[in-house]
Amino acid sequence: MVVMRAGKVPPDVLTECVFPYLGASDSDVLLGPGIGRDAALLRIGRQVAVASTDPITGAVQQIGAYALHVCANDVVTLGIRPRWFLATILLPEGADASLLKTIMTQMHAAAKALNVAIVGGHSEITPGLQRPIVVGFMLGVAERGRYVTSSNAKPDDAIILTKGVGIEGTAILATERAEKLRHHLSDSLLEHAQKFVTKLSVVPEALQAMKTGAVTAMHDPTEGGVANGLHELANASKLGFIVRRDALIVHEETRRICAVLQANPLDLIGSGAMLIAVQPRRADRVIAVLNEAGIPASILGRLVKDSTMRAIIEPDGSQVPLPQPTEDALWDALVRPL
Repeated sequence: MVVMRAGKVPPDVLTECVFPYLGASDSDVLLGPGIGRDAALLRIGRQVAVASTDPITGAVQQIGAYALHVCANDVVTLGIRPRWFLATILLPEGADASLLKTIMTQMHAAAKALNVAIVGGHSEITPGLQRPIVVGFMLGVAERGRYVTSSNAKPDDAIILTKGVGIEGTAILATERAEKLRHHLSDSLLEHAQKFVTKLSVVPEALQAMKTGAVTAMHDPTEGGVANGLHELANASKLGFIVRRDALIVHEETRRICAVLQANPLDLIGSGAMLIAVQPRRADRVIAVLNEAGIPASILGRLVKDSTMRAIIEPDGSQVPLPQPTEDALWDALVRPL
């Protein structure tokens, strides 16, 4: 018996308990479920649709915005603009109707910002819940069949990281643990960290990067943070990676909140960042395009042919293994005594 902790189901459990049970075979499924895959690709006549679903379980404040952005991010990792969104909203018994309105207002604002239409869903009062849960579903259509997948990266491709590590986790912790963190950190820092919710979308950087024609694969690091995202990207393309710690973008707010809560920023849920594999000779051009659009980015490292190589180079030049997180740092940080 495998006892699982909060967060993503481990890859070996997925391989044993999920992937063998996927219903009927369908030749129009161009890309189905797999480790490190953010969305499905479906052939519909002469067009290709992309579909993705995700739940929001760790946040309460701004849960509507989180739900829309996380699903939009999964769709755009294939280089495709998100267009249509559905949501299942589960509320605890005794919840006031104003909570549903608040969630929908947040979702509406996030959708308007990305030019996404909310086209359906379901809402209910669910026995046994202690907090609301929102499960989103996003659709898009590839223009002229142009898209990338996380399994298409090549050895020696450069790995670009946009915006920073632990962005979503920083916003969640600064909001959900604000009362306790105020004993250790300034109100100003916490307010800035709470506004990280405005950084959650990776739609702009993905579409800008795609314009260069240099992108081979993209992956958004969600549960398990950038560390897990690197492993998932490498797993999808059957490659390894070597990255540099001094190339990581770690915001001061993230660093200080994680220090107080004894959380590893690399393992903290990372929606808001994008890992982009690009042709090595064109990496500087992709960085320039992103910077011109006001998007911070760095060349984090490279992918390598040896799939067992998963390493980070420390500032002193030493190369050490970068293990795949077994759970997201968020869960312990939400309950850790201060």
